[in-house]
Amino acid sequence: MTNSSAAALERIAAIVGPSGVVAAADAAALLRDERGLYRGAAALVVRPGSVEECAAVVRVCYDERLGVVPQGGNTGYCGGATPFDAERQILLSLSRLKRIREIDSVGFTLTAEAGVVLAQAQAVAREHGLLLPLRMGSEGSAQIGGNLSTNAGGLAVLRYGTMRDLVLGLEVVLPNGEVLSELKGLRKDNTGYDLKALFLGAEGTLGVITAAVLKLFPEPRARQTAWLAVPSVAAACQLLGRARRESGDHVVSAEYVSRRSLDLVLQHVAGAREPLDTAAEHYVLLELASADDDDVLRAMLERVLASGLDAGEVLDGTIADSGAQRSALWLLRERVPEAERRDGGSLKHDVSVRIDRIATFIERAEPALRAIAAHRLSIYGHIGDGNLHFNVLPPVGLGIEAFRSGPAAELSACVHDLAAALGGSFSAEHGVGVLKAHELTRYKSPAALQLMRTLKQALDPRGIMNPGKMLAG
Repeated sequence: MTNSSAAALERIAAIVGPSGVVAAADAAALLRDERGLYRGAAALVVRPGSVEECAAVVRVCYDERLGVVPQGGNTGYCGGATPFDAERQILLSLSRLKRIREIDSVGFTLTAEAGVVLAQAQAVAREHGLLLPLRMGSEGSAQIGGNLSTNAGGLAVLRYGTMRDLVLGLEVVLPNGEVLSELKGLRKDNTGYDLKALFLGAEGTLGVITAAVLKLFPEPRARQTAWLAVPSVAAACQLLGRARRESGDHVVSAEYVSRRSLDLVLQHVAGAREPLDTAAEHYVLLELASADDDDVLRAMLERVLASGLDAGEVLDGTIADSGAQRSALWLLRERVPEAERRDGGSLKHDVSVRIDRIATFIERAEPALRAIAAHRLSIYGHIGDGNLHFNVLPPVGLGIEAFRSGPAAELSACVHDLAAALGGSFSAEHGVGVLKAHELTRYKSPAALQLMRTLKQALDPRGIMNPGKMLAG
C-alpha cells in the first residue's frame, strides 16, 4: 500500500469517526457473501452515519482512485457486494443510513434511506394502512438500498412489478462524491432523461444509492390463498391466465413448486406438512387480494378453482381457512432455498422466459441436462412473471464442491443457453455481480454491452464503483 493510500484511509476513518469504522473481527461476516461462495478482502470497512459522510468518503476514494464496494444487507446471491482487494478497495456499508424520512399517507409514498431493512419499511407502511408490496424470503435482513441496486423482484411482481416499478425518486452519491438528489416523489415529471433508471439494477457500479421515494398501495382488506395440484406446468400457466381473467386481475402471487422441491422442504424443514391427501408432480400456490371482504374474495377464488377443475387444469387443492393455514402453505414455497442448503447445496439458476414458454423451457431443459451428467432438480419460482429457479443438485453421495468442480459449468451453460434460445434471461432477479459477469458478456448484444460501457465510462471514468462487478473485463 502506498503512503498516499494509507493517508486516504486515515482520512476516511476520520470522516466516519470511531463508530463508523468496522473492526477486523466484526468485518469478517461482511466480507463473506450470503451463499459462502466468496470470501473477500478490503483495506477498510466503514459505515457512514449520514449522506454527507457517505459523499465525503466517496470523494476521497475518487481522488485516490480507491475502489468503493457498496453493501446493504449482504443477502445477494452473486457476490455483488463483496470486495476483493485488501489494499485498493473499501467496503461501504449503508447499514447506519436507516431513517424513514417521510411517509405520505395522502400521496401514498414512503421516503426511506438505503439502510432501512425491508421488513421495517413494510411495517411502517402498514401502520398507516398502506402496503409496500415488495416481498421476499430475506426481507428481515435485506435493505432498501440493496433491493434498489439489484432491482429486486420477489413474490408479488405479477401485481406490483419489480423494485424499479416502485420507485418515484432517488438520492445517489455519484462516483466523484457529488450528491444527486431527486426525491421529489412526483408521479409525472417529463423533464428530460429518467436519471433514476440509471442506478436501479446497476449494482452499485454507477453510484451509491442513499435514499429513495417508494410507491405505496392500499393495504388489502382480504387475502385468499390456495395450494393446488395441477397436471402439468402448461396447465399451471393456463390456470394463471384463467385466475387473472376471472378474478378481475386480483391475483397477487402465482408460485410454481415441483414435487422434487416440495420433497426437499418436507425432508429438511421443521413444521412442513404434506398439503394434500394425494401427491402430485406439479403445484401452484395462488393468492388473491383485494379491498373486498373475505367472503367476496373467497367466492371469487372458489369460482376460479371450479372453472379450473372443469377445464382439467386443477386436480386437487386446498384453500387456507386461517392465517396459520396460509402461513403453512407459504412455508412450503418460501423455505425451498433453505431446504436446498440443508440438503447440501445446489447450482442456482435464476432464469426467466415468457410465461407461455415456461413449459417448453422445462421440457427441453430436463433431457438436455440428463445428457450431461447425473443430477437432481429443484424447480420452483414465480410463474406469474416467468421467473423460474431451476436449481441443480448433485446426485446423492456427491458433495456440492465436487459437483461445482465437475459438470457444474456445463450444466449452467446448458440452462442459460436454453433460456436465451427462448428469448429469456439468465438473471431474472438475483443480478449479475461477479458470479455472472461472464454471462453478461456472453448473452447481451454487442450494442447493449457497448451502451452499458459508455454509461459506465461517462459516470465513473476512474472505475472506482464496485470494481470487477457486472461489466468485468
